[in-house]
Amino acid sequence: MPPGSRFKGYESYVVQDVVLRAEAVRYQRERWITPDGTTILAALPPGVVGHFGPALRRFVLAQHHQGQVTVPRLVAQLRGIGVSISKRQVMRLLIAGQDGFLTEARDVLRAGLETAAWVSVDDTGARHAGKNGFCTQIGNDDFTWFGTRASKSRLNFLDLLRAGHTNYVINQAALDYMRERALAGPVINQLAAHRQTQFANQAAWQMHLDRLGISALQVTPDPVCIATEGALWGSIQAHGLLRDRVIVSDDAGQFAVGQHALCWVHAERLVHKLDAFTDLHRAAQERMRALIWWFYDDLKAYRSEPTARRRGELSGGTRSVDGRDSRDAFLGLMRTAAKLGVAFWDYLGDRLCIPGQPVIPYLPDLIRCRGQPT
Repeated sequence: MPPGSRFKGYESYVVQDVVLRAEAVRYQRERWITPDGTTILAALPPGVVGHFGPALRRFVLAQHHQGQVTVPRLVAQLRGIGVSISKRQVMRLLIAGQDGFLTEARDVLRAGLETAAWVSVDDTGARHAGKNGFCTQIGNDDFTWFGTRASKSRLNFLDLLRAGHTNYVINQAALDYMRERALAGPVINQLAAHRQTQFANQAAWQMHLDRLGISALQVTPDPVCIATEGALWGSIQAHGLLRDRVIVSDDAGQFAVGQHALCWVHAERLVHKLDAFTDLHRAAQERMRALIWWFYDDLKAYRSEPTARRRGELSGGTRSVDGRDSRDAFLGLMRTAAKLGVAFWDYLGDRLCIPGQPVIPYLPDLIRCRGQPT
């Protein structure tokens, strides 16, 4: 400072930054041999899976599911930071050992269906194992859940609404469903009069239909299909799911179960019918229509001249069942956390046991708390 200057204290100035660096820790683990010859090896810290720590696992999960970073780009990112890792190892970090997350995602669906006054549902195409399938979304303002299956039939939708339960139930709700779907009275009476009303799984239920001779019936509507749908609906109601709840959809037939309501607009299909009254509205409408047709033109261009690069840009998908389920679970958990006001980064940090992270309650518990009357 120039001579004669006087010190006037400090001025606060905050700078935010992110520190990304590779860190390798070598653990010296005690190893003991008991008198009976058993080897005991000291445990690794919580959150360490294989040769990768919880912070790296969180980075991989957040980048892939929230940032939509592809696996090859993730590998390049990590190697650029200084992490020694292969594509196969990144795939394992994304898919293997995710049972806790899968269970929480399933419980999110159960909590949502137990507490919600309404749920919206929709499905879209999804690739899995090299084949076209369908991803169904179920959710509302508090939660989101995704399930990818090979079919989008009503049977599939009812199976998804069971939220992981596998049983089939003949109760009043099941019988009412069958009557509404015009199942023959004698068939309904057979099912209602039988002493067995609970069936542990699909095999036990099919055996029951075979014993009653229902499987051999050749009539319309298909008695096996309607009876199975009814038993699935009975299971849903028996587990306390979707009782007196409204299902909001786009009027697709597979979603017409229980109390049903229709969406008021479907942006993708009806954008060209929307009335625009201002220049801003008209510009937005034209932009969305242009995006749709640009994508359509890209699809036609690929059909006439398919290349591996264009295929990667236009179509993707999972290969293994574990990969499919992990993608659905993490996508649903990420959307649910956002709706509950929880940062996905903090959520991953708590579940992966990273020291010093905020404690994040079990998401299904938060959904049930929000669903309680005030």
